[in-house]
Amino acid sequence: MTDAETVPAGLRAKAHPVLYEVNSRVILRELSAAAGKPVTLGTFPSALLDDWKGLGIDAVWLMGVWTSGPAGIVIAREDEGLRAAYRSVLPDYTDADVGGSPYAVYAYEIPEAMGGEKGLASFRRKLAERGMGLVLDFIPNHTARDNAWVTGHPEYYVQGGENEALEKPDLFFRAATAKGPLTIAMGRDPSFAGWTDTAQINIAHRGARKAMIRLLKRIAGLCDGVRCDMAMLVLKSVFARTWGSRASAPGEPEQAEEFWREAIGAVRSRHPGFLFIAEAYWNMEWDLQQLGFDYTYDKTLFDRLLREGAGSVRDHLRAEMDYQKHSLRFIENHDEQRAASSLTSEPWLFAAAVVIATVPGMVMFQEGQFEGRRVKIPVQLTRRPAEDVARRTKAFYTRLLEIIASAPIREGNWRLLMPRAAWHENYTWGNFLAFWWHHPSAGTRLVVINYAPLSGQCHVDIPLEEIPGTPVEFRDLLSDAAYSRERNGLASRGLYFDIQPYGIHVFEVSTPG
Repeated sequence: MTDAETVPAGLRAKAHPVLYEVNSRVILRELSAAAGKPVTLGTFPSALLDDWKGLGIDAVWLMGVWTSGPAGIVIAREDEGLRAAYRSVLPDYTDADVGGSPYAVYAYEIPEAMGGEKGLASFRRKLAERGMGLVLDFIPNHTARDNAWVTGHPEYYVQGGENEALEKPDLFFRAATAKGPLTIAMGRDPSFAGWTDTAQINIAHRGARKAMIRLLKRIAGLCDGVRCDMAMLVLKSVFARTWGSRASAPGEPEQAEEFWREAIGAVRSRHPGFLFIAEAYWNMEWDLQQLGFDYTYDKTLFDRLLREGAGSVRDHLRAEMDYQKHSLRFIENHDEQRAASSLTSEPWLFAAAVVIATVPGMVMFQEGQFEGRRVKIPVQLTRRPAEDVARRTKAFYTRLLEIIASAPIREGNWRLLMPRAAWHENYTWGNFLAFWWHHPSAGTRLVVINYAPLSGQCHVDIPLEEIPGTPVEFRDLLSDAAYSRERNGLASRGLYFDIQPYGIHVFEVSTPG
């Protein structure tokens, strides 16, 4: 498939795209069990892809397609902490259910059991026929311990002293290499011990950077975008903080260019429409956007929705629009608890989902989220427990996805509106969030949420200059409610709301004629 064929998916051109994360190992296993025969990416059911298209999905992030190596699988099966985690969610698990971490990549190849590269190409073609793109993982910080580079190019990795594997077994391991036995660092986040099934790339090594860019170019020929794991770890400042004096390559000049600027530029020279998504934390999101990323994880919004109130969320959404529109919003993914579990009531869950779906940028959902799955499984597992479908949750998401597929939200301009007190000494107005989406020809949407576990009241002033005429009609797209208000009254008093805990309104706003 050529780049010209991927452009119709239009991921980079979409103002408010929807990304759908799918655990490839789990879903293929479940589909195979249901079919009574192996299902691969090449034989993936068209009906399920049609369902995803019908939901308004723009791109599928196929998580876990790369090959795990023998060493990583052994570690995943023998680590006592992981075994306890498996038992907690899947009490009857066996070693056959453990496939190794998708983020300890032995080879960027599709296992034949999943359909191989030919099967992936078929899957991508079916997505493209439905106007959807394909996103895959790229892990820049580390490889599996038994990746071929460890043996053939140990200079690509951060190395330790001969005794450090014994002295610091949580940071280093011994490896047989073409240059003899060497001590190699495990991939790590500077705040934690090493990931024991990984080897740390030395991004300061020129040969390693070139090899990573060649690899990324090859991946770019297989998909429409990449989700870059822990993308901030290879920023020069973070890498230096993590590895100190080891953050250099002996005999080489100091790294002049940030890896991401060089890598993104190299890929885009060949694939102009290619999409880059960064898993990013620690307030590094803006830096990564400036280096060329189309979207960066918005973990801050997730944390504020989960642990703080509407005022904190509203403050976060005051950021510059150029930052907002390059943010990826979510309330769950494979690293986080399932939203139906962490957001402990149905109204709270629905309110948070409306927030992430009706602010600028990309919105991400995880397979199983629409059905209300509650069990987060370790990424090493290839099987998950059966769960009943939460029918109200599924019905809610179906309607929400219909709403955000409309042109005012997909293509319109967004504003953060400021609620104000309904009367003196009523402070519940601070619990409200209000958003305005307007498209000059496609219409207007008003979103109002009482993001609190208590009833509240407020007034909201709306941009009347964008909706000439009177009366102004408000039709709630989440219920059968409809209201009509005279323009003069809206201009003088605003729109009054009295909403139950975590109550939501998404209005279609119009005037006669």
